[in-house]
Amino acid sequence: MSSETPLPESLDRYECRACGYIYEPEKGDSRQVPPGTAFAALPANWACPVCSASVSKFSNIGPVGSPSGFKENLNYGIGVNALPPGQKNLLIFGVLGLFVLILLSFYGLG
Repeated sequence: MSSETPLPESLDRYECRACGYIYEPEKGDSRQVPPGTAFAALPANWACPVCSASVSKFSNIGPVGSPSGFKENLNYGIGVNALPPGQKNLLIFGVLGLFVLILLSFYGLG
């Protein structure tokens, strides 16, 4: 049995395909929706607070901290695709920082 339990879909974030606004159920909408309201429970007349797009213009992007990209592509590569964004950033910038340190160490040779 896995120690990770899947998060309920009510915690999933939804992104407006028209303007990029992200609805997060934990935060709600400061105009009319209280925090903790799932996307499926939004009022029928709710619209994007930025561009006034309808609910049908939103797409599910998963919970906070979930790996980005298409789910079918997460198993490719050497496991980097399945990392959450924070770990992926740490890996990328850590390798870049190490590369810079190696380049700077060449100044000590002269």
